[in-house]
Amino acid sequence: MEHTNQSDILPDVLRQGIIVFIFLAALTALEFFVAIEIGTVVLLAAIAFVKVGLILYYYMHIYRLNAQDQDLDRHTYQYKLGTNRVGLWLFLLSDTFIFGGLFVSRFNLLGLGPLPLASDSQYIALTITSVLLLSSFFMNRAEVSMEHGNRKGFVFGIASTIILGLIFLVGVVVVEWPSAINAGVTPSSNAAGSVFFMMTGMHAFHVLTGVIFLAIVLRNGLRGVYSPERHWAVEAATIYWHFVDVIWVFFYSALYLVGKLF
Repeated sequence: MEHTNQSDILPDVLRQGIIVFIFLAALTALEFFVAIEIGTVVLLAAIAFVKVGLILYYYMHIYRLNAQDQDLDRHTYQYKLGTNRVGLWLFLLSDTFIFGGLFVSRFNLLGLGPLPLASDSQYIALTITSVLLLSSFFMNRAEVSMEHGNRKGFVFGIASTIILGLIFLVGVVVVEWPSAINAGVTPSSNAAGSVFFMMTGMHAFHVLTGVIFLAIVLRNGLRGVYSPERHWAVEAATIYWHFVDVIWVFFYSALYLVGKLF
């Protein structure tokens, strides 16, 4: 199978990834500004959907679902790759219902009012959100590098993603949770506490499983298991990681930006 020279492709792909990341960063800053100065839920939701659309199409490449030839032999790698992609997306769809239930419960129980969190929680949340968005950029770099045979870029990208994922977990569990508890928001205090810890806890669990998944993929990559032609595990780990990022885009808005911030 003939491949285009990676030196011709990678700069262009990297440029596209940087542009998408800049848009995501700018939209996150705009989201924070809107929450402080305007507080319009409709506008916040619109910004969140734009961010999710960028991640879905570029980082999670949903356009690949129908990329395989329908006449391929069922025993070929390309056919199995196509069915694996569909299977992964069905799994993510089922997982979305869990997160969707938590998301709806936040508004059903608490309305459009803010959660009674500490004032520094806003800056903590903005920081960990930025960290997670940055991790998606590096995960995208890791996958693209593997696609074009750049193993050094793959290792650097996925290792950076793991480190940023761990930083996110520390930010949630070690920094944000104690801050919320000190403000009187606990899992058993009231509905707000239950919603906050269920949403952040369920998401943190998925980030943790994602970090473990990435660590396994990194180990296999260092052992030379993957190649530009066969690296489904890398693609699957990438899509799962971006899925976790997409969920946090909505959770961040629902938990921290809806209602008056300060």
